[in-house]
Amino acid sequence: MLTGFDAFGGQSLNPSWLAVQALHGRKVLGHTVVAAQLPTVFDASLCELDALLRQHQPALVICVGQAGGRKVLSLERAAINVNDAPLADNAGARPVDTPVVRDAPVAYFTGLPIKAMLAALHEEGVGAEVSQTAGTFVCNHVFYGLMRTLSTVPELAHTRGGFVHVPWLPEQGVPNMALDDIVRGLRVAVRSALQVDKDHALGAGTTH
Repeated sequence: MLTGFDAFGGQSLNPSWLAVQALHGRKVLGHTVVAAQLPTVFDASLCELDALLRQHQPALVICVGQAGGRKVLSLERAAINVNDAPLADNAGARPVDTPVVRDAPVAYFTGLPIKAMLAALHEEGVGAEVSQTAGTFVCNHVFYGLMRTLSTVPELAHTRGGFVHVPWLPEQGVPNMALDDIVRGLRVAVRSALQVDKDHALGAGTTH
């Protein structure tokens, strides 16, 4: 299962939704991709995601979001238990320093083999990086909620999940990436995540 978001922040489109929508119904290693749109709204996004997870019980779920200012696909390493919105969501909410889930762990690591995915993307000529932060807006909110659900709901114990940020499209500004390249990159990422059980030992850290 792949999820993307609706447009937000005054934008008329969101590449995360356009990209996952383009993969809906396609087969990857015998699995059929199901694409779904989440609202760029705190709390409501997690309610929708939880319903989708329980309905489909996918082998793999990758939530995808837009990250203006990033040049390449960003494979997110960790989700943190904080909402600190730099702008209002699509329902007008702007939480500051609130937890995603009360009395829950500070953070969760991704369940995806992000180093193997990184290597596969580079082999296919798709720009990609491991990102150490998914921000503190709705993307991180969904990422944290996803990993919390996968770690606590028994029927989803075998589902792997994580989050990928994608750049703007050319019509949104710079830096950017063509939609075809984003779609191709997500397909490569899905294939790698389905193929690899134990992640690669590959340096992809940062000094800042």
